[in-house]
Parts: sequence; C-alpha cells; structure tokens
Amino acid sequence: MLASDQKMNHKGLSATSIQVLAMREAVFAAWERDVRAQIDSAKHILHPTLLNTLPIFYDNIAEALTPNHPRDEATSSNNVAATHGDERARMTAYEPEQIVHEYQLFRDAFSRIADEQGVTLSRAEWGIVNSSIDSAVRESIRQFTAMHDSFRNKMAASLSHDMRNPLSVVVSSAHLLTIGASAERMPAIAKRILDNSQRLGRMIEELLDALSLGRGEKLPLRLSQFDALELAANVCENTSVSDASACSVIGSPVVGYWCENSLRRALENLVINAIKYGDGKGVKIKVGETHGRMLMSVHNTGNPISPDHYGQIFEYLWRDGSAKDKRGWGIGLPFVKSVAESHGGSVTVDSSAEIGTTIMIDIPVDCRPFVDQP
Repeated sequence: MLASDQKMNHKGLSATSIQVLAMREAVFAAWERDVRAQIDSAKHILHPTLLNTLPIFYDNIAEALTPNHPRDEATSSNNVAATHGDERARMTAYEPEQIVHEYQLFRDAFSRIADEQGVTLSRAEWGIVNSSIDSAVRESIRQFTAMHDSFRNKMAASLSHDMRNPLSVVVSSAHLLTIGASAERMPAIAKRILDNSQRLGRMIEELLDALSLGRGEKLPLRLSQFDALELAANVCENTSVSDASACSVIGSPVVGYWCENSLRRALENLVINAIKYGDGKGVKIKVGETHGRMLMSVHNTGNPISPDHYGQIFEYLWRDGSAKDKRGWGIGLPFVKSVAESHGGSVTVDSSAEIGTTIMIDIPVDCRPFVDQP
C-alpha cells in the first residue's frame, strides 16, 4: 500500500478496492506511454519525476472505494494533489493545461485497464473515481499557479532551530551518565554524545556558510549513498533515548543517493513534532520505494491538522493561534519541505481524527540528476 495514511496492507478494504490496487502498475504503464506521446513537456522527464505523488493518489482512490472508509474521495484529509501541482511547477516546464491533460489521460488509462482486466465498478464507485480526479485537478492547478511566488528559503534560521535536536541528545545522554548508567551502556552513550557533538560542529559550519552565501532557492546538498531505513532507525533511537516505546520503524531497506545530514534533520523535525503533538501512543516511521522514488513517512495519532492549514504549516514561523496547544511548526516543517524540494521531491500531509496524521517525504531514490552539488 502506498496510500498517504501509512496503511500497510489490504485489511478492511472492499473487493473492488483490492481489484483496483492490483491494476496500479498496468494503469501507470499505460498512462506514462500516453503522457509521453501526447504532452510535449513530458517527453524527457525522468520516470520518478513524471509519476511523483500520483501512485499515492491512486491508492487513496482505492481506499475511498471501500464503503464507510474515512476517506470519501482520494483528496480527502490530505494535500497529495496540491503537492503534485507544486512539484510540476518546480520540476517541469508544464503549463496549467498540461496538468489538466495528464489527469484526463489518467482517467482514460484507469478506465481502459479496468475494462481489459474485467474490473467492474458501480455508478457510485465511478462517481468516487471521477470526483477524486476532478478535485485533484482543481487542487493541483491552484497550487501550481501559486507556487511561482511562494518559495522562500530560511536556511540560517532553520539551522539555528535544528541545533536543538543534537543538543537535546547530548543533554539527555549526559543526564543518563550522571544518574549512574551501567558500565555496559556507557560506551554507547559516550558515542552518542560524540556523534551529536560532531553534528553540531557541522551545523555551525553550515550556518556560517549560509550567512556568508545569502539566501538561495535550494539548500546546498552533499549527496552520498546510504540506506534510508538505517537512517530512520538511527533517528528513531536518538529521538526516543529516554523512552524506547516513543518511536518505531517499519518498512524495507532503500539504498539511494541523498544528503544524509539534511534528510536526518528533516526526519528529526517530523519525529519530534509527532511525539510532541501526538496523544502519547507512539510515533511510527515507515520507509519504502516505488517507481524510483523513496517514501519516508512519520505517523502519529491525536488531534488532526485542519485541512485549512495544510498549506500554512509549511510557511515560515506559522502558528495556529486558535489551537489550545498553540501548535507551532515554526521553522521545522518549512525546512522539511525545503529538504524534499531540494532533493527533487515533495512533502505531503494526510490528517484526520479517524486515521491520524502522516507527513510523507517523497523524493527520487537517486537524486543526483536533480541536485547541483557544491
């Protein structure tokens, strides 16, 4: 399952939903052929960029086809379609009408593959598919047209903010030493202090670079090859040093080329916010891969984010003044968005009282073609 709510399997889905999920790869193979043949701006776009968030949108459609599912249509309680428009604005030479065209081709491919594979949908089910696509068109175009004047990178401020994360690990680890950690644990605790102190040093260097270089549209990234699942496990361990049950990791290894330091900081921001604003039932990190894209998501349960705020939470220093807990994403979530976009990808949010809140980083497995390295 690739749905934006971090659902792991087909449990609870209707027979029609399961049939639709089984069609996914055939639908996208047909859709990609049609898009490359009919949309000039798509002819030379790399496969991961062409598909971007559409597989997530597709699985959201499948969920919506299950009666009584909390998702009424694919765009309910998430910003996946808006993110598609955002990425088209940043990563392609598309015009608005070409976004409309590719959704039309998506509808045609879905219908054609359903006929070929004998998948029969009722009038009501087709209504869900069509309303999902229509809503996605509107949300994608709205975000596409707004994107060109919206991106502001706050590199220096975000680095200052994120220094609190490794500093917190150092303080927590040092506290464990002062209260008498066992001899067996002391080397691991000391190594954690050393590793995070070195991270602080690197971040100070990046801060000085940011202050001297000024503000740019993309973060400076240093790419290397590593396993995203191992990174997630390490972040989970560090952010839950005083409570091992606070964070867990699921998924499969995904080895790719990313900026380890930036991706680590982005994930730390998501996990710390999820722990802070969740209901205490734990945070789950999921790592997976589809069509050359790495999907890394953080899920918690508790008070959902209002759909009206899906765009605002990515704004620099935005806070929800109406919330009882004064939820403030501040600098952290805009930085997460900058990391995803600088890697040639996107970040999406899916939030409802029934499903919980999932924020997903969706980036190419190999970011080298999309990144100008220093």
